[in-house]
Amino acid sequence: MAISVFDLFKIGIGPSSSHTVGPMRAAALFVQGLRERDVLEQVRRVEVQLYGSLSATGIGHGSDNAVIMGLMGEWPDAIDPSHIGIRIETLRETNTLLLDGRLPVPFLWARDMLLLDENLPFHPNAMTLVVFGDNGEMHRDTYYSVGGGFVVDEAQAASGVADMDRTELPYDFSSAVELLQLCKTHNLRVAELMLANEKTWRSEDEIRSGLMTLWRAMQDCVEQGLKHEGILPGGLNVRRRAAKLHRSLQELGKPNVIGSTLSAMEWVNLFALAVNEENAAGGRMVTAPTNGAAGIIPAVLHYFMKFSEEVTEANVVDYFLGAAAVGILCKKNASISGAEVGCQGEVGSACAMAAAGLAEILGATPEQLCNAAEIGLEHNLGLTCDPVGGLVQVPCIERNAIAAVKAINAAQMALRGDGQHFISLDRVIRTMRDTGADMHDKYKETSRGGLAVSAVEC
Repeated sequence: MAISVFDLFKIGIGPSSSHTVGPMRAAALFVQGLRERDVLEQVRRVEVQLYGSLSATGIGHGSDNAVIMGLMGEWPDAIDPSHIGIRIETLRETNTLLLDGRLPVPFLWARDMLLLDENLPFHPNAMTLVVFGDNGEMHRDTYYSVGGGFVVDEAQAASGVADMDRTELPYDFSSAVELLQLCKTHNLRVAELMLANEKTWRSEDEIRSGLMTLWRAMQDCVEQGLKHEGILPGGLNVRRRAAKLHRSLQELGKPNVIGSTLSAMEWVNLFALAVNEENAAGGRMVTAPTNGAAGIIPAVLHYFMKFSEEVTEANVVDYFLGAAAVGILCKKNASISGAEVGCQGEVGSACAMAAAGLAEILGATPEQLCNAAEIGLEHNLGLTCDPVGGLVQVPCIERNAIAAVKAINAAQMALRGDGQHFISLDRVIRTMRDTGADMHDKYKETSRGGLAVSAVEC
């Protein structure tokens, strides 16, 4: 399975990569398939079936609206988030879905949007789309949103192959041990090795340009998060904090009286809060590697770019490449899906990736980079995914800020050492996988346990 840095980092919309971005992509792929079979004009009705975690927290995550947008032919990296609410309201008023954005089809929300209290076997995030013609059912497809916006269909799931990309890479690796051996054998830094692999798909200019596009999208997301104030949608009455915090930090005439470390920490918190508040509001952001954990990687990079004396575009490129190497290991050997392994798979993986990226641009050896990632992930093991009200707000927003600071600390600790560590990165990733398998389903993005229940009881 070949995974690109551009698979792990994708421009999309909030609030969830697995519950919003993935379902929209799946629905758009479904429509694309109908178009390719030249049967779109024969469709008289569409039925949406959401299963498992998509059903349990789909409303809070906007899964229902995302699927509708996908059926209208929209893609998460191109859609204008501000138009979604208006189009959904029009559909509900007219009971008419514009399939592929042009073909009117009757759609009764209560009849055709089904939230089913059951799981399909391959993955908790499952959905089936069915179209009917004049003579009954015409076609159906089942899709699984496996985290980070990745989507697989029934054929891929049945084959046991989650990713059909069989591209042969010059430096293919499936473990940290293999990654370190390749770096040693070929005298390469992790970012250099990753760049060589990426050249299999794209030219170096395209890679660098694409990564800078991702960085600009992250910067825009922070800027939007710093502008907006008020209450986040969803009914929890969670107030945005980033704009107010930004003003207070700008007004500081000198570092925190206890020392500059705490002031720096507040800036890291600010960047993470800005991203995740914007994500919670359904805004444009970058999946990194998921939406629920999307604030960690940009917060750490913003911290470096703002406070370092000399910064270049090369720092940005190396940061993404170093982070992606660890993301690939987490994706291949465990999961980045909260519905599959809990929040350790989202925030834990993002923390490890951010630690690795920062270590790379601070001059870490490959061994130190893996050590930084191991520290970041190890101290997120067992983290449950228990969003209150099924919304990516509590505890998700603050959790990103905490993990961003943790990632910086992990990189600093690793750089003070020689790269040797008691528990290897591979073992920690396997432990995340095993812990997720042992974790009760109510702690894996269903809002049926943990803080989600405690908040209701209070």
